[in-house]
Amino acid sequence: MSAIKCYQHNMIREILEEPDVIRRTLTEERENIRRIAEDLKDYEIFYVTGSGTSYHAGLASQYALSSLTGIITSTLPASEFHRWVPQNLSKTKRALLMAISQSGESTDIVSAAKAALRMRIDVLAITNTPGSTLANLANYVIYPRSGREEAIPATKTYIAQLAAIFMLTLEMAELKIPQADIEGLREGLYRTPEMIEEIFASSIETIRRAAEKYRDKNLIFILGSGPNYATALEGALKLKETCMIFSEGFATREFLHGPIRLIDERTLMIIICASDEAGDYIGLLSGFKGFGANVISVLEREEASKPLADISDCTFYVPPGLPKVFSPMVFVVPIQIFTYYMSVFRGLNPDRPEKLMKVVR
Repeated sequence: MSAIKCYQHNMIREILEEPDVIRRTLTEERENIRRIAEDLKDYEIFYVTGSGTSYHAGLASQYALSSLTGIITSTLPASEFHRWVPQNLSKTKRALLMAISQSGESTDIVSAAKAALRMRIDVLAITNTPGSTLANLANYVIYPRSGREEAIPATKTYIAQLAAIFMLTLEMAELKIPQADIEGLREGLYRTPEMIEEIFASSIETIRRAAEKYRDKNLIFILGSGPNYATALEGALKLKETCMIFSEGFATREFLHGPIRLIDERTLMIIICASDEAGDYIGLLSGFKGFGANVISVLEREEASKPLADISDCTFYVPPGLPKVFSPMVFVVPIQIFTYYMSVFRGLNPDRPEKLMKVVR
């Protein structure tokens, strides 16, 4: 990790804190999450909402909640919640709003929580800030243990939100899936800190060199599928925030329905791919390179991923073996590091992007 010592920014320091943030969240919120999970098992519909990075945490969480609990789950941007949810829903279904916000104070998330309560929909707050407006409004509160985040771009708070919600999902799934499967999932979740530390130890220099090489790229597309569609969206947001780069995230095959028209030699493609899907991506990557684009692949370090690595210009590896429902926690980390270095190499301050603020009112 010696390359990091050249730069003294809160953003990279906070990324490096992520393993400890996960450990604290899983340990210190365990009993609170267990109590809340017991109360939530009778709800029929979950709405999940947030803004920016918190919305992406919600989208990643929807995949886990739907897959493991069978509860109907829908994720909406906080500013759109009151426009999309039926006003009389509570008369026919027992519904819950999971409202995700680092600060608990942004106008849109507070408005969404108030709208839910007016509709007699209970509110679960996932917030880093005790005593915040959102926490005070909510029927239930979970506090991810990220500590204060100084940089405006959210990194460790995103990871902490995922850790808390994934732990909640496991507790709620106890009666839905076999105990042996639960234990395997729990073991995977508790291994994520070590997996992220392995990324730090093995990949930071590769990521730094890639950022230096591609620092002049001004059109970047990030593709991911399943829960890592959310990772693609989050990575693109980080590039916009920290690097002033036009970047967009897409569900992998949706990119073929129009946006592919924009690819040329000026384009950088970042492809997120679990090893069990690697065979499906070879033709896609070959096509992108045929149009002149550079390709970075974010892959599990497994033999099945090797054909993709061989045709990529650069590969960021993550450790294999994490259950897919939790994989956003590791796949996002190389992209966070990449955006940090891209910002630095472009002469920008990643901690304080112009026009942005930590709390949007």
